[in-house]
Amino acid sequence: MEPGRTWLEGGRNVGVRGYGVGMTPQELRGVCLGFTGAREEFPFDADNSVFKVAGKIFAISRLDGRPLRVSLKCEPELAVQLRATYPAITPGYHLNKRHWNTVVLDGSVPDDLVRDLIEDSYDLVVAGLPKREREKLRWRALSEER
Repeated sequence: MEPGRTWLEGGRNVGVRGYGVGMTPQELRGVCLGFTGAREEFPFDADNSVFKVAGKIFAISRLDGRPLRVSLKCEPELAVQLRATYPAITPGYHLNKRHWNTVVLDGSVPDDLVRDLIEDSYDLVVAGLPKREREKLRWRALSEER
């Protein structure tokens, strides 16, 4: 098998040769639901988990999909940089490609970076909420922390 190609073991996606195993569906769900006020909903169908805060989407994933992927909101300039750096990060599937990336969780993007991208997505959504909603979540922008 070529480096960088997904491989299967017993019909299960276990990673990309040369990179190791990526985040599991359970880990992805746990990270997304670990943020204050985060909820998992299924507005499109029973297969696609949509993670929201205050009714706004910050992550979408088909948790039983192979390979596992997650779509995340992203600052436009950073989105372009990430796509140029990681082949597993592409413009958001069926989303505004300027503001969303889809990340294949095959191990080629470090799990710590994936966690940071999920947190960034959550923060972008919360930053756009009315002040009253942000206060309910006890969220503060980095510019307010000093």
